Amino acid sequence: MTPVKTLRGQSIAVFGLGGSGLSTVRALVEGGAEVAVWDDNLSARERAAQAGFALVDLARADWKGFRLFVLSPGVPLTHPAPHWTVNLAKAAGVPIVGDIELFSRERAARAPEAPFVAITGTNGKSTTTALIAHVLREAGRDVALGGNIGTPVLDLPPPANTRTHVIECSSYQIDLAPSLEPSVGLLINVTPDHLDRHGDLARYAAVKERLAAQSEIALVGVDDDICRDIYTRLNGRTGARRVAAISGADSPTADIYVRNRCVMARGESEPIADLEEAGALRGAHNAQNAAFACGAARALGVEREQIARGFRSFPGLAHRMEEVGRLGRVLFINDSKATNADAAEKALLSFRDIHWICGGRPKAGGVEPLRPLFARVAKAYLIGEATDEFARTLNDTVPFERCGTLKVAIAAAARDAMQSTAQEPVVLLSPACASFDQFANFEARGDAFRAAVTELLKRQEAVAEPTFEGGA
Repeated sequence: MTPVKTLRGQSIAVFGLGGSGLSTVRALVEGGAEVAVWDDNLSARERAAQAGFALVDLARADWKGFRLFVLSPGVPLTHPAPHWTVNLAKAAGVPIVGDIELFSRERAARAPEAPFVAITGTNGKSTTTALIAHVLREAGRDVALGGNIGTPVLDLPPPANTRTHVIECSSYQIDLAPSLEPSVGLLINVTPDHLDRHGDLARYAAVKERLAAQSEIALVGVDDDICRDIYTRLNGRTGARRVAAISGADSPTADIYVRNRCVMARGESEPIADLEEAGALRGAHNAQNAAFACGAARALGVEREQIARGFRSFPGLAHRMEEVGRLGRVLFINDSKATNADAAEKALLSFRDIHWICGGRPKAGGVEPLRPLFARVAKAYLIGEATDEFARTLNDTVPFERCGTLKVAIAAAARDAMQSTAQEPVVLLSPACASFDQFANFEARGDAFRAAVTELLKRQEAVAEPTFEGGA
């Protein structure tokens, strides 16, 4: 834990008592602050009360007495409308921050030179974050990994000059962290997402840009138009801060780029790492992730061979093109983290003869942007609320089956994949949708896929001939 000692003796309001919210409350209390906590959800309030925290109905509280208001990143700050607590805080002139901001203040007070890598982007940030942490650990560094990727930042050990924090930051978290100043800041890419929470693409991109703009060393992707513009803008400013261009392709202008599946640095003939030796980094999208990880590791002084060794031993990320099993020639891939079309594109580009399980709660645009890749899909298996919309898009282009639930889809996809004559048929869960129609989150959806596939494989081992059974 990182106790928030910078607010010792201060009265702090906290709204949102999920994982990061309770983590924040614990850190504030441990640091000596007086904390008033609240949540719209009764069960969340009960959990906080059972943990011994002071419940205060913020709708009736005297906001003039609060020094700071800590808002959960899952609660709307601006769009589609500010949460009622946001309006009360602004009316009282109380600053609104999140847990990343509290961590940044603690770092500034305790160890301002402590290595701090912050990663953001619409897609790829979790894999890149995990890869950087793995490479640094393989190089013998003390690494604290967390943020949006899993462990709340204040549950991690405190900043120290001998410890590197590698933190994934969502746009919501950046929006609540005005003093975020990483040692190395990564902006991987920007494509339309979460626009319901930011209003429009311009505001969403501006939030992402701020992380890079406030970093000592900024690594900015140049593989999409928005980030190219951001790179040009940041690279043209005056000041001591450094900006590097990163590409997952063979770019003549990038400082770190990928040529023939090798990560290269401008002006150097020897590759930093060969991605053909990194089994968990297949696919064009992972070339971009690898290039960013190389850039971050080099910025922190990691040697070339240490980077390459870390890439070779990287196990991959759960729910992101995760290989969960094989049944004969059939490969089962859990890509539940692909919650939009842009993310699902990465998986579709990585395989052929795909038996594609897709659907859930659809996002703007659906799977229409994936039309150029439909030829890779042998058949689609539609689940959840997106079924009718996706069926209209696929229409006569891709054979599809309405399955309703994930378990039924797995059984149907496995049945058809086993009948394929392809060298390596793939049953791919890459939903291109949010999970909230049938699951609590994409992790729960991916866990259900993994469990169902494991059950299927065990069942097939117990019989001489394959049989496939679905269930509602």
